[in-house]
Amino acid sequence: MVQDAGAAIDAVYRADWGRIVATLIRLVGDFDAAEEAAQEAFTTAVAQWPADGVPEFPRAWIIQTARHKAIDRIRRRKRFEEKVQPYADGGMSSTVEAPDYDPGEIPDDRLRLIFTCCHPALALETQVALTLRTLGGLTTDEIARAFLVPPTTMAQRLVRAKAKIRDAGIPYTVPETSDMPARLDAILTVIYLIFTEGYAATRGEALVRTELCAEAIRLGRLVRALMAPRPPAEATGLLALMLLHDSRRDTRLDEAGDLVLLEEQDRRRWNRAQIAEALPLVEEALRGGPGPYAVQAAVAALHCQAPRAEDTDWPQIVRLYDVLERVQPSPVVSLNRAAAVAMVDGPGPALALIDALAARGDLDRYHLLHAARADLLRRLGRRAEAAESYARALALVTNDAERRYLERRRREVERAAP
Repeated sequence: MVQDAGAAIDAVYRADWGRIVATLIRLVGDFDAAEEAAQEAFTTAVAQWPADGVPEFPRAWIIQTARHKAIDRIRRRKRFEEKVQPYADGGMSSTVEAPDYDPGEIPDDRLRLIFTCCHPALALETQVALTLRTLGGLTTDEIARAFLVPPTTMAQRLVRAKAKIRDAGIPYTVPETSDMPARLDAILTVIYLIFTEGYAATRGEALVRTELCAEAIRLGRLVRALMAPRPPAEATGLLALMLLHDSRRDTRLDEAGDLVLLEEQDRRRWNRAQIAEALPLVEEALRGGPGPYAVQAAVAALHCQAPRAEDTDWPQIVRLYDVLERVQPSPVVSLNRAAAVAMVDGPGPALALIDALAARGDLDRYHLLHAARADLLRRLGRRAEAAESYARALALVTNDAERRYLERRRREVERAAP
């Protein structure tokens, strides 16, 4: 029973944390109070469910318990006393029923909550970070990694954002479908970052968090469907990009759980159904203009269309990264372009690009920069320098599968070094 209870609590936490917290935000109007009440409810579940059994509706039980915890907190705070009576008078049902959506509203609970958090009164970066933390269930460390900032910096941003929402009285209302375009950029960014965390987990043993990838793809499909019959090109491009990346999921690790590089993966095991679905979407997205997601999807498509690694059209990929640098310049895009240049012009020119990028300092704490530099140095025969760059990457990496790969590479160059 204890094991079943623990698994049930973990499943509810992973799948429904966002809905639970957002429900409480609407109740108490405060991020911190909502998160505290949700955490208390899960703590209570850990204590009660092993003995009492898992409730018939676990998520409803958590929400109900958290509501009571939130109201208790309000009662203990005199400055919230005027809010207590309306909540208490409203009654507390023992179950949570499925919401009855109006035809003109967004017909998906989690997507409604993401749109609510992405309020246009907040800066785009703040919208994305808050949504990832509160509704996507990502930790502050995971979000900091996505934004390439230290965790302490991201924690301060989240605190300031919550204070702004509270002090400005920004309402958590459900927008109608007609309000979607104004929030589309933030929504697509949130969905992609959720997928990215699922595709390459920041921490822990598992490289891939399948449930996050699946949720991001589901949301991507829904956004595109909601904006039919002419969905924005970038919504289409994002869906295609996620499908193509996810098609390679089962080949990214070997039986021992170690990382397998793209060029070494068994392409016969790629999900051909997903690739077949995505390729027409790539073409549709590109017809709408070279948006960032459309261009990235085109790069992924070239990888998926190559029967063998050596058949990859690397010159075309470099040209696509040239376009991406113009429409969405970023250090990570430049790093990816340098990796493509290495496949066309060799490691020497690519190393020059990466060294120039490293000199700017933007990616100094990004382990993939140092890993890429180490690989180029290894290919150039500069093994002692490669070992140093591998050591730097190892000092920054936090995922176990990536760490084992980098350790293996470092040992190889150290043994070969004079």
